Amino acid sequence: MRTEITTGQTSEYEGFDMVMADKLPPPSVLIADKVYDADRIGEKVEAHGGVPVIPMRRNRKIQEPLDTVLYAGRNLVKRCFNRLKHTRRLAIRYDKTAASFLGFIDIACIRLCLRH
Repeated sequence: MRTEITTGQTSEYEGFDMVMADKLPPPSVLIADKVYDADRIGEKVEAHGGVPVIPMRRNRKIQEPLDTVLYAGRNLVKRCFNRLKHTRRLAIRYDKTAASFLGFIDIACIRLCLRH
């Protein structure tokens, strides 16, 4: 898992570009929200040999079908974020610096892994 902090008014696309710029193995499947429905994101994932599973926005002229079986896995990620937000220190962000906040996110993730 990779965590990164962006400014408050940053586009979701910038976060995607940060993750894809890392020297991580390319994703085989990208399960994302409607926010990430952009041609360049789908093309970038497909160029790395992955499959984008992103629901189309309503204003798209051509609606492509969605693999609902793969998209159901997104629920697990949402549950993980929900459990992390149960830690009050993360939900309210008491930490002043980005380094200490990211460090506590790592601690909370380790704690969550040890519990389950």
